[in-house]
Amino acid sequence: MSTGKYRKDHNCLNCGFHVDKHYCSDCGQPNIELKESFWAFIGHSIAHYFHFDSKFFQTLSPLLTKPGQVTLDYIAGRRARYINPVNLYIFVSIVYFLIVPAAREEHSSKEDQKARAETAASLDSLQTGIDQAGEFKGVVKFGLSKAKVAGVKYSYERMTYANQQRYLDSLKNVPVDSTNSTVMEDLIPSLEELHVAKQDSTFESYLARQKKLPADEQDNWFEQQSKKRDIKVNVKSAKGDWTIGDEIKKYKPKQYFLLMPLLAFFIMISFRKNHIYYLDHLIFTIHGMTAYFIVSIVCYPIIKYIFGIDSFVGNVLEFGIFVWVCWYLYTGLRVFYNRTVGKTIWKMVGLFFLYAFALYLTESLIRNVIYYVMM
Repeated sequence: MSTGKYRKDHNCLNCGFHVDKHYCSDCGQPNIELKESFWAFIGHSIAHYFHFDSKFFQTLSPLLTKPGQVTLDYIAGRRARYINPVNLYIFVSIVYFLIVPAAREEHSSKEDQKARAETAASLDSLQTGIDQAGEFKGVVKFGLSKAKVAGVKYSYERMTYANQQRYLDSLKNVPVDSTNSTVMEDLIPSLEELHVAKQDSTFESYLARQKKLPADEQDNWFEQQSKKRDIKVNVKSAKGDWTIGDEIKKYKPKQYFLLMPLLAFFIMISFRKNHIYYLDHLIFTIHGMTAYFIVSIVCYPIIKYIFGIDSFVGNVLEFGIFVWVCWYLYTGLRVFYNRTVGKTIWKMVGLFFLYAFALYLTESLIRNVIYYVMM
C-alpha cells in the first residue's frame, strides 16, 4: 500500500539494498520519490489511516463474535488481515482506561450519596440536640440499615472531636428495638474506632496518649509504626483530594497488563495436555482481554449516560456483560483447546477463581506498597 511517484533508481533509501520493483525486499520500504506535493502527502496519510481502519474492523468482527478463531488464524499464519494482538491491546486498553473507569465511578458515589441523604435529616436533628442540650435523649430513628450506617459513619467522621464524644455517649444510652440491636452492636465499635482516630490526628498526640497508658497496654514498635502510617493516610484523605482508592486506581492499567501473563500461565496449566507453547496461550489471553475491553468501552457509557447506573435497564446490561464474558470464555476455550463441555466449564470456573484471587492479592500488594511509601 503506497501512494506517490516511484523512483527510477533501484537503491533503497532506507537500507541501501537493491530494489527490483516498487518495494525493498530487505526492509519493505516503498521506493517512492522524497519530494511530494501537499495533496500527495495528504493522500498518503489517508491511505495509511484507512489501511489501519480496515484491518481494525476485519479484526473486530471475528474477535467479538467468534471467540478463539482470531487466535487460531494468527497462530496458523493467517495474519495479514488482522492487527498485531499486542498493538491492538495497547490501543484498546488506552481507550478503556480513559472511558470505562469514569463511566463506572458514579456507581459507588451514587450509593454513598443515597446513604448520606437517607440519614441527613436524622443526623441534623441529632446534631441540633447535641448543640442545644449537650446530649440527645430521643430514640434513634434512622432505621440502621447497612446503607444508612455508611451515611452515619461518613457524617460522624466529619464531626468535631467533642461532638463525636457527646454523640457516642448519647448513642450508647439510646434504646433500640430488637431489629436494630445487631446493627447497633456493630455500629458503636466502628464509631469508637473513628473517635480514636480523630483523637490521634497527629503522631505526637498518639504518642502522648500512649505514655498515659500502663506499660503493658502500650503499643509495641511495630504497632506504633503502623499507627504512624494510618495517621498519614487519614490526614491526607481528610484534605478531600486524595483517597487510597484513588491511588490504587492509578495502578489498574499496570495491574491488568502484568496479570495477563499470569492468566496465560493459569490457562497453560489448566490445558497442559494440549502441549502447545506458552506464547500461544498468551496470544489467546490478549485477544480475550481485548474483546472484554471493547465490549466495556461500548456498554458502560451507554449504561451511565442513557439508562442510568441504578436503573433497571442499566442493571440488566451489566448482568448481560457478565453473561457475555462467561459465553466468550467458554466458547473460546472450546474452540481453541477442543475439550468436552464438562471439562471446559470446570476449567473455566477454576480460571475465574484463580484470576479473582490474583486480582485480590495484587491489589493488596499495591495497597501495602502505598502504605509503605507513606511511612
